[in-house]
Amino acid sequence: MGGPQGWAVPLALLALSLLCVGVASLPPPRPRVFLSFEDLQASGWLQTSSVSERPMDYRILHVDEDQERMFVGCRDHVLSLDINNVTQGAQKLFWPASAAKIQECQMAGKDPTHGCGNFVRVVQPYNRTHLFVCGSGAYSPVCVYVNRGRRPEERVFHVDSKAESGKGRCSFNPGVNTVAVMLNQELFSGVYIDFMGTDAAVFRSLTRRNAVRTDQHNSKWLSEPAFVAAHLIPDGSHPNDSKLYFFLRERLADSGGATQSVRTTVARVCPNDVGGQRSLVNRWTTFLKARLVCSVPEADGTETHFDQLESVFLLESERPEAPLLFGVFASTSSVFTGSAVCVYKMADVLTVFNGPFAHREGPGFRWGAFQGRIPYPRPGTCPGGAFTPDLQSTKQLPDEVVAFARNHPLMFNPAYPLGRRPLLVRAGAPYRYTAVAVDQVAAADGSYQVLFLGTDEGRVQKVIVLPGNDSLHQDLILEELEVFQNKAPVTNLWISSKKQQLYVSSEWGLSQVSLHRCQAYGSACADCCLARDPYCAWDGRSCSRFYPAAKRRSRRQDVMHGNALTQCRGFNLKVAYRNAAETTQYGVRNNTTFLECFPTSPQASVRWLIQRDDDRRKEVKLSERVVSTPLGLLIRGARPSDQGLYSCLSTENGFRRTAAKIHLRLLGSTEDLLEALSPVESLAVQQYCQERAELRKLQQRAALVAPGPLRGDLAKLKPLLDRRRSRHRRHPAP
Repeated sequence: MGGPQGWAVPLALLALSLLCVGVASLPPPRPRVFLSFEDLQASGWLQTSSVSERPMDYRILHVDEDQERMFVGCRDHVLSLDINNVTQGAQKLFWPASAAKIQECQMAGKDPTHGCGNFVRVVQPYNRTHLFVCGSGAYSPVCVYVNRGRRPEERVFHVDSKAESGKGRCSFNPGVNTVAVMLNQELFSGVYIDFMGTDAAVFRSLTRRNAVRTDQHNSKWLSEPAFVAAHLIPDGSHPNDSKLYFFLRERLADSGGATQSVRTTVARVCPNDVGGQRSLVNRWTTFLKARLVCSVPEADGTETHFDQLESVFLLESERPEAPLLFGVFASTSSVFTGSAVCVYKMADVLTVFNGPFAHREGPGFRWGAFQGRIPYPRPGTCPGGAFTPDLQSTKQLPDEVVAFARNHPLMFNPAYPLGRRPLLVRAGAPYRYTAVAVDQVAAADGSYQVLFLGTDEGRVQKVIVLPGNDSLHQDLILEELEVFQNKAPVTNLWISSKKQQLYVSSEWGLSQVSLHRCQAYGSACADCCLARDPYCAWDGRSCSRFYPAAKRRSRRQDVMHGNALTQCRGFNLKVAYRNAAETTQYGVRNNTTFLECFPTSPQASVRWLIQRDDDRRKEVKLSERVVSTPLGLLIRGARPSDQGLYSCLSTENGFRRTAAKIHLRLLGSTEDLLEALSPVESLAVQQYCQERAELRKLQQRAALVAPGPLRGDLAKLKPLLDRRRSRHRRHPAP
């Protein structure tokens, strides 16, 4: 297993093959536990669902927790899955594009694999029995109503209407993200509504009222947007004051038309907006937008910006109008690559929308705060709300309000995250974050936000951020899970606190894992406490799920400090030293020797002690000859003075224990080493030497022939190399 329980793998013959093994250093921070796809499957911790062995571009589009169903869209299919177990009770609806549309798509020069299919991008509940579903339709968007039944046990899932145009409801290009929200049987979409992908809009359709959209080809409103998410958020107690928020990133251009930068924006409209009477007819009159800033302030006053929004998650609070907004951002800089997570209070976003409007006199002028008189009612106010009870429709708005709204959609002040800095940053990491979901978890010492972050490698990191000094935070990667066998960016994360499950989608399928795997941290109290996972606690016998309501004194947990000395009394240095198993390792004088030590956590520091004969233990002096590595102690040119009892001390959060005790004995020659080995070990050494000799001959022969595929005995070279690599692998590659 990839976690601490599976690290202590015996490595026979390491001294003979050390120079053939490369030890890769991983950039911090490192996950406490890494579980590979095989680990998760073997432990029964992972369930997966897909309709094909080919990539089909899966997206989690709607979840009904009351009926315990999850609806997933992919190429030519809509899936209805059981959220208790996505591998059981799945219902699949095959819904391809018509042959004529596929042919037209291919004749237009579109990619037949990634474009000329029906990629389902919209699944929204229309009523208690039907879903409204839209797909790209081979660059000809199409929508249908799907009957899902009134109850899951009815096992109903089929198309229940004729296909209708999806223009304005789903983008033509499946590579362009579409976001949609259904409110009172009206569909609100962030979408591109033309074949060429030049006309982007926030669009209301499927309505008995008139369709409404953003002002067409007006870069003040939208400038090459990429829609990320849409959410309805209350604004006070009056339902008419609720706003529909669209989270997107825009590409800005200067006055000459050259592309300059990417900017993340939050835009909003009133759902009951029907457009203006004489101006902005069938256009939003309440559309406003503001910039979301996610940056790291530097000491010299400059800021390092993460401008590209990738994912948004709303963490609900006791007050529906005050959620926390979590955003994953990526850097667009050519100097460095990185990801960041920023958190915004909804109250701060509302303050920006209630603040000054941005204004400039012309294309060559700088933006500033509008200094003139703002018309009444204030642009962006919803009709029929707490502040405008007598205004029944946006068609009743004064002309000056509508004119102001058309020319001043942008707010002057940006919205900054909590603390005016990211919650966490990953700069120079070999991955980037693509999705986020957050769970609020009650622990013994308080409430914590646990972040689940999807990466572009198809993995999920479970991260907890602890408060530190000077407004700085300490983030710990509790777990890293390889939830897909094939590397591909995570497209969606959906979390069920009720079921304690996490659902992950990528182009290869959908995966389901529990929010916690407490036993993976180890079998000791210290392992459980040092993990600092708010889901887990030591119950006196094992590391198991923590329940806040349980009144049991034996439950040991300290998320804030991870103080194992206090929580796990009896586990001190002397006890840990006595309990460590002592092994004997033979080496050869003047040869390289490697002493293995696997601390229970990659977050622990390691110190080596040596005890020679009856002398007391002393710390090993490190040098170019004696090197401490993440996997153990490397001794080059072993000398008689190197003999003794070595102790590998692992220290984490002040808790020390002996991870390994190795008695090193040196022999005069390799023949002496073979005599010291057991018959089984001696046979293994002989086999190793034969393989090395065979490999050397094959390599010499391969060097004499022209490049090309290996034939005959030379074809044995690759499997032999592969066998040597697999035999000396230390860890599953994180």
